[in-house]
Amino acid sequence: MKVSAKGRYGLVAMTYLAQNYGSGMPITIKTLSKKLGISKIYLEQVFSLLKRAKLVESVKGAQGGYFLIAKPADITVYKILSAIEMTLMEDTVSASKIPEMNAAINKCLYEPLDKIVTELFQSITLEDIISAVEKEFDAASMMYYI
Repeated sequence: MKVSAKGRYGLVAMTYLAQNYGSGMPITIKTLSKKLGISKIYLEQVFSLLKRAKLVESVKGAQGGYFLIAKPADITVYKILSAIEMTLMEDTVSASKIPEMNAAINKCLYEPLDKIVTELFQSITLEDIISAVEKEFDAASMMYYI
């Protein structure tokens, strides 16, 4: 399975928006770019797709930016990645040369894998990711004395 850079950046940016969900302030592309180290142009492309999927809304003007349309608990990884781009790697060589082999491989491998990945991604929300981030920060800030 391959999730594109655009998909990974979308997940990171959406997680950042989710962390700031209760603030009431939209987050600008410039802020996201600076905080996350992602190109502004690239983020604009990502947010165009997220907006089209109705996962974020934008506010224009000097105090403008993007914000989540729903609560972090209601936005799944699947919604984000399917809005941006998510593909399974398939064998396109055998599809044209040996269609029966391609069909068998799809039935035995790619279709069950797609089902498992889809179910996993549908079960993880932005709230789950925020909780995991907080645990990572807590673990990193612990001091050990010997």
